[in-house]
Amino acid sequence: MATRAINIGLSDREREGSIGLLNMALSNAYLLLIKTKKYHWDVVGPQFMTLHKLWEEHYQTLSLSVDEYAERIRMLGGYPVGTAAGFLAYSTLTEDPGDILGATEMVTRLVDDHEEIIRGLRSAIDACTDEFHDAGNADFFTAQMEQHESMAWMLRSFIEGESVQSNGQIPSSTAVGIPAGV
Repeated sequence: MATRAINIGLSDREREGSIGLLNMALSNAYLLLIKTKKYHWDVVGPQFMTLHKLWEEHYQTLSLSVDEYAERIRMLGGYPVGTAAGFLAYSTLTEDPGDILGATEMVTRLVDDHEEIIRGLRSAIDACTDEFHDAGNADFFTAQMEQHESMAWMLRSFIEGESVQSNGQIPSSTAVGIPAGV
């Protein structure tokens, strides 16, 4: 059966460039999904329920993203990475096999990974716009980046947070308190 040429306003080089960026982002999202799921299972301590529920939301979001990446790759006529070896080869993230971490270190590593992905997505947006003239995937990457920014912010807030006293003051000599009545 003959393959029909794809005529969507992108050259083969531009489509292949976008497919490469999508496969790298797919691989990063998949590895982060695995880490998030693992930490969801392993977390213990007083923040167990908070993190367990948060990470469940995050891995559900990441699972949807993984599928969206794969479908965009197919839309461009490519094939998504679909093996563990392939994900590791394309990903800019690293695995931490054998590590059993405390809750705060788990959160810190996830923040680092989200921030790595955000930086990669910013580069992908630039490449899609400047090099591959692919506004559709630049927009797609922007939406994905915004999701990672939100997840990173939630996690960062967990490790940066300080308790606020009932009078609205933050117990730190350099912190600014919350104005009365707010």
